[in-house]
Amino acid sequence: MDKNLSLYKNVWVFAEQRQGKITPVVIELLGEGRKLADEIGVELCAILLGKDVKGMAEEVISYGAEKVYVADSELLENFTTDAYTKVITDAINEIKPEIMLLGATHIGRDLAPRISSRVNTGLTADCTKLEIDPEDKKIKQTRPAFGGNIMATIICPNNRPQMSTVRPGVMDKAVKDVTRKGEIISLNVRLTVADIRTKVMEVVKSKKEMISLTDANIIISGGLGLGKAEGFEMLSKLADKLGGVVGASRAAVDAGWIDHSHQVGQTGTTVKPNLYIACGISGAIQHLAGMQSSDLIIAINKNSTAPIFDVADCGIVGDIYDVIPMLTEELNNVEDLMKMINK
Repeated sequence: MDKNLSLYKNVWVFAEQRQGKITPVVIELLGEGRKLADEIGVELCAILLGKDVKGMAEEVISYGAEKVYVADSELLENFTTDAYTKVITDAINEIKPEIMLLGATHIGRDLAPRISSRVNTGLTADCTKLEIDPEDKKIKQTRPAFGGNIMATIICPNNRPQMSTVRPGVMDKAVKDVTRKGEIISLNVRLTVADIRTKVMEVVKSKKEMISLTDANIIISGGLGLGKAEGFEMLSKLADKLGGVVGASRAAVDAGWIDHSHQVGQTGTTVKPNLYIACGISGAIQHLAGMQSSDLIIAINKNSTAPIFDVADCGIVGDIYDVIPMLTEELNNVEDLMKMINK
């Protein structure tokens, strides 16, 4: 049976939260969702699931949501695919949003295809750009295809909602304003234990240090040009001096020099730091797709014709093992000078 598309309106953002904290990608989605809603002339809304989440609903409003639909239940305290899928599907069928945005996180990537299947609509995954067609107000969803070699723009003309998962780190974050007012709407949660096939017995946080590339303001990345795994120790010292984190190209990860959690690029993490220093990275298109929106890009490479220099704001042609120690030493000198001044 065909849907009456005129019944669907407003932009929805899935306000993903973990252990009582809104995930950073939600703030990006609210920033992008605001632009889309303004172009269409509709409201920006969010849907928030969990237990005792009213405080988070107010936080979502401070980032621009005009309405927050809240599903509050003990059965939603921890994420389970069955519970979240059912509750969000019920809400979509009842309230009928025109656009639904989710972060391309582990949870978003699990949840989105299940919801889209239940509500019989399309889903464009891993989007890096969203825009409204000025003629018919449909959303145009752009994502990398064929290994990142081309960008495909996809539309969903005949079904609603139009659903997208969006890569963290590619959209501008919404600006927080605690004076904003919005409406918090409680959803009728029709959920029982029988609806959930899995049970969360315990939440165990990994003891391994987690690399937060998405939230980092400064990233020092290494590629095959390092020549060996030990090169990342040198980059780590520079990152520590700058208060940043270490990233890597896929080639360096594939070589076994560093863990995949550090990988920047199409098959890794998309980042948008204030400063990105690419060390020994040639600039394959898949890597550029994941970092070229950085505010300031510095490239260091022996090959003066490396593609990385095409996107760099500043390029240094030279041996990494000469340049990086010099940079670190200069930072040490500045640090010592500041200590003397502040005595």
